[in-house]
Amino acid sequence: MRGQIVAGNWKMNNDLSETESLITSLKAQTKTSNAEVMVAPTATNLYSAYNSLKGSGVEVIAQNMHFAANGAYTGEVSASMLKSVGVQTVILGHSERREYFNETDEMLAKKIDAALENDMRVIFCFGEELADRKSGNHENVVESQIKNALFHLEADAFKSIVLAYEPVWAIGTGETASPEQAQDMHAFIRKTLADKYGADVADSVSILYGGSVKPNNAVEIFSKPDVDGGLIGGASLNAEDFFAIVNAF
Repeated sequence: MRGQIVAGNWKMNNDLSETESLITSLKAQTKTSNAEVMVAPTATNLYSAYNSLKGSGVEVIAQNMHFAANGAYTGEVSASMLKSVGVQTVILGHSERREYFNETDEMLAKKIDAALENDMRVIFCFGEELADRKSGNHENVVESQIKNALFHLEADAFKSIVLAYEPVWAIGTGETASPEQAQDMHAFIRKTLADKYGADVADSVSILYGGSVKPNNAVEIFSKPDVDGGLIGGASLNAEDFFAIVNAF
C-alpha cells in the first residue's frame, strides 16, 4: 500500500529562534493518522531542526540541493552535505525554483540523479500554470515535466521518489484545485507512470497535492483515491493547522 505523506515546506521563513519555537509547538501536537510527517526548514536551520526533532516522528527534509558533489558553486549545498546533518530527503523542482531560479527539467534530472546516487529520497514537484489550465494544455505540460526529469530512470529508482503535483496557479494564491481536479490529474500522472513502468510501479508511488491545502479542505482532497497526501506551504508555519492537515486522513 502506498504511503501517506504530509510535508511542510517552510520556504524562506523562520530564523533560528522562530524555527525552534515552531518545532516546540510541533512536538506538542498529537498525530492520529498513519501519515509520514516531514518539515523542510531553511538550510541554515536544518541541523538544529534535525537534532530537535530526532525521535519525534517528524522527519527534517531539505528544500533544494545542487547536482554537483562539490566545487565552485557559491551558495549551493550538495547531497553529501545534507546527509552529513541528518537529512535524507530533498524537495526538487518546486515551481518557485523553476520560476525564480530558472531550473529546467534537464537540470532537475541531474539533481535527481545526484540525490539517488547518495541514497536520498526525492520529493519531485511539477505542475502547470494558469494559462496551461485555461488552454486545456495542463496534461501535456505535466506529462512533459515528468518524462523529461524522470523517464531516464530505471523502475527500481521509484522506490525513492515521491511525486508532488502543484498547480502553479494554486500556490500561495488562496486558490485551490477542486478535489475533482486534483484527482483527475493524479490519476493522469499515475497512468503516465504506468504506461512507462507498469501498473505495479505506478501504484506504489505516492503522489502528493500541493497548492493552498488548509485544515478546512484537506479531508476532502485527501479522500480522493489517487491523492496520497500534501506538500503544504503557508499552513505548515502554524503547528496546529499543520497537524490538522496531518490528521485529515
